[in-house]
Amino acid sequence: MSRIVITTIGSLGDLHPKIAIALELRKRGHDLVFTTHKEYRNKIEALGFEFNPMRPDNNALSDPQEMARMMDLKTGIEYTARNWICASLRDTYIDLKNSAKDADLIIAGEGVLAARLVAEKLEIPWVSVVLQPISFFSPYDPPVIPVFPFLSRQRGLGYIASKGIIELSKIMTRSWVKPVHQLRRELKLPALVGNPFIDDKYSPYLVLAMFSPILAKPQPDWAKNTVITGFAFYDDTQAGVELTPELNQFLDAGESPLVFTLGSAAVITPGNFYQESIRASKILNRRAVLLIGKNIPPDNLTQDIIAVNYAPYSQIFPRACAIVHQGGIGTTAQALKASRPTLIMPYSHDQPDNAARVERLGTSLTISRKQYSATRVANLLGELLENPNYAARAASIGEIIKQEDGVRMGCDAIEKQLQVL
Repeated sequence: MSRIVITTIGSLGDLHPKIAIALELRKRGHDLVFTTHKEYRNKIEALGFEFNPMRPDNNALSDPQEMARMMDLKTGIEYTARNWICASLRDTYIDLKNSAKDADLIIAGEGVLAARLVAEKLEIPWVSVVLQPISFFSPYDPPVIPVFPFLSRQRGLGYIASKGIIELSKIMTRSWVKPVHQLRRELKLPALVGNPFIDDKYSPYLVLAMFSPILAKPQPDWAKNTVITGFAFYDDTQAGVELTPELNQFLDAGESPLVFTLGSAAVITPGNFYQESIRASKILNRRAVLLIGKNIPPDNLTQDIIAVNYAPYSQIFPRACAIVHQGGIGTTAQALKASRPTLIMPYSHDQPDNAARVERLGTSLTISRKQYSATRVANLLGELLENPNYAARAASIGEIIKQEDGVRMGCDAIEKQLQVL
């Protein structure tokens, strides 16, 4: 069978869908190799996959200041693109080229700009993976761009205005990608037609849109070879991780709690999120579970509020009455599948757009980080819990998500591509 290299950068929300795909492809007889941040070595090797480290290192996972810079609403995308992705482009290219020299196919997550360079230089076919609708930057389905958050209220501007905003984004990011053009020239590869962060980034072989079509429908300007698969779910449940006895006991002891989480990246720089969440829970007289990562547990917990480092979302979310989170696509997908109303406090990148999309579905409300105070949070959660429309809509959407099979559809599309090569 085929030797397939999977490469990705970013958080666990970026990694987990690729693990889901890799597990299924391995069942089908393929040989899988992961090439990603060294910080994920233990996780990948524990699943029995070959692992090759690829720069840049994900230092932000242990550096709150660096994570804060990367997650800043106005400047985080530029900082990440300039100082992390493009600044390490040559290193990424070298590492990935060494890993892929014997590969039959490369599956590349968004942001791995070197994947296209390696694929073209080694003449290996490649698949680009898109995890969230904003990645398509379509004026037919205007995204909420973090540096222009007010646009979430301006979807009625029309195609022309939306097109202008996206063209402005291309101009603003033009200088960010100079290292990409420079390296392509050195490698004697053809010049790009567009912007590798916005419109000239898709594989000519296959583009997997690994999100549910309830979030976004195909648009006229999407890559023609795009396949919407639905979400591909993976969390540590598949590796045998269970809820701790302490957490299980807490859940069994009373009514369904509120669950507060910031995913695997934003949790590094939580700000006042957990303190205000505790206060909001007390105002509502609701039990609560705080998923705090490596942060120090808050000192004002009560018997009705528990803080734990981690719990698989697929196990904890269905037992919640409502979920408060940062809006990362992985967390958003798990919350939709769990059929629970959500309150989203987006940081940056895709999160404001994800928040706007699920709010339009009728399952969620949104609050900005600046407005995240106990009183406001309690008021919004009260609306989510007291208005039966949110629960009903969440239940309906959840059933749709559960019927989708993003892993199977994604793997079928990959194998179909392998057959025609």
